[in-house]
Amino acid sequence: MSTFKLDGREIPFEKGDTIIRAAHRAGVDVPHYCWHPGLSVAANCRMCLVEVAPPAGRPALMLDVLRWDAAKNEYVAEKKPKLVPACQQGVADGMDVLSQTSEHVKRARAAVQELLLLNHPVDCPICDQAGECRLQDYWLEHQGTKKRMHDEPVHKPKGQVFGPTIVYDAERCIVCTRCVRVSEELAGDPVLSVAERGNLNEIVVSPGRQLDHNYTLMTEHVCPVGALTSSDFRFKARVWFLRSVRSVCVGCSKGCNSYTDFDPRSLQVHRYRPRDNANVNKYWMCDVGMLDYRRIHEGRILEARTSGESTTRESALTRAAALLAGAGGKLALVLSAEHSNEDNAALFTLGTKYLGALAVFYTGRPQGKADGILLEADRNPNTTGVLSICPTAKPIAELGQAVAAGQVAFALALGSAVPEDATASALSGLQGLVVAATHEGTLPQAAHVVLAASSWAEAAGTFINSAGIEQVSERAIPPLGESSPAWKLFAQLGQKLGHPTSWKRPEQIQANAGSAASEVSA
Repeated sequence: MSTFKLDGREIPFEKGDTIIRAAHRAGVDVPHYCWHPGLSVAANCRMCLVEVAPPAGRPALMLDVLRWDAAKNEYVAEKKPKLVPACQQGVADGMDVLSQTSEHVKRARAAVQELLLLNHPVDCPICDQAGECRLQDYWLEHQGTKKRMHDEPVHKPKGQVFGPTIVYDAERCIVCTRCVRVSEELAGDPVLSVAERGNLNEIVVSPGRQLDHNYTLMTEHVCPVGALTSSDFRFKARVWFLRSVRSVCVGCSKGCNSYTDFDPRSLQVHRYRPRDNANVNKYWMCDVGMLDYRRIHEGRILEARTSGESTTRESALTRAAALLAGAGGKLALVLSAEHSNEDNAALFTLGTKYLGALAVFYTGRPQGKADGILLEADRNPNTTGVLSICPTAKPIAELGQAVAAGQVAFALALGSAVPEDATASALSGLQGLVVAATHEGTLPQAAHVVLAASSWAEAAGTFINSAGIEQVSERAIPPLGESSPAWKLFAQLGQKLGHPTSWKRPEQIQANAGSAASEVSA
């Protein structure tokens, strides 16, 4: 592979690479504001200026400049090489680039940083971006000097509501145009643009419109300063108190890679952020997925119930075991496309290998509308995983027919949601219904016994997306209330029934699930 030198280090590059893209791939930071690996090049912030050494035998292009000489108390004439933006300059084999080691570059970046801060308000104490703001980071790294301009700064609109999810503060904006390009290039809705010129310019929304496409929160996510803030996250948490884990979005079957940010002191999840994965979601997430973290705390089942009354987990497991003890071939299993492979494999193994269940169904959240970008119509993260565990599983809409035909009298289910065509009357015909659920819904409302199952944020698990890619989602917080991971609940239920289901780790479940699947398929 061809290489070039960046501050003396050999950096490999691919055909068509720019300096900053090749450096980014190699893990070398070239400071920047406007450049983003998933967006077109704007080259307007000038923070990524670098010095490119001329080829042998060719003189460098030099510019005449004036430099302030503090000792002489006057400007003095001098020459400096023409600097180029690394985000726009293509790479050539053997090119020699100076970034951190060039005095000319250091002075240029300090000047750019000072220019960006001339009219910037000093409201870091109340800014949501504080702690992850590039203006703060780059001031320390590339400027570090006090403000020299004592004139009244230019004032611009503050707290402008751009739409249902975004608030804009024009005084903080450095007009990098990342948000404009996200709307146009990712969302396909060029609703944002730049108005005015020079130090008066700002981002505006098209007349008669709102910022309301499916990727509005991406405009906030890519903003390198605090100009765009999320209405959902605004003033709710300081980022230095938050911890992050690598997770998988459960908003649809795309399986976008994400970070789950939570406060370990309150065990409160505050937001999702996209995690780069070139094979799944690249650098992005949709608004539906980014706001789906709310379900971790909303509509939860946090304690066991029998006959609609709260009880202890132990009592509920005892009652569930009594209901299912004589079910035999009349027992149906209901897998959940909302839950992980581990949860579904535990239910499937217990039901088919030890309880004699022959009928297997699956349920999940109802279908939605796909947007052709990331958001898919299947609003469940693990439909593919469920069907990989049991390829013969049928939609829960067919459960009613099995009950009416007398083939099913008992059911052991995972999940909450039931599509409208699978009516509650079919569930009412069951002699015994035991449900492990995370959220309230049709299944737990009709159940004789409800076991509180932890959410995806409270237990590590694997999910298989619509493209067949298996991905791991890490645990963020401990189980809330009296909930427990569903696979543990099924292990405890199996032990209550006298079966060897003392699984301690999810890996032990997966080892048994394959043989059980072949038995049902046969």
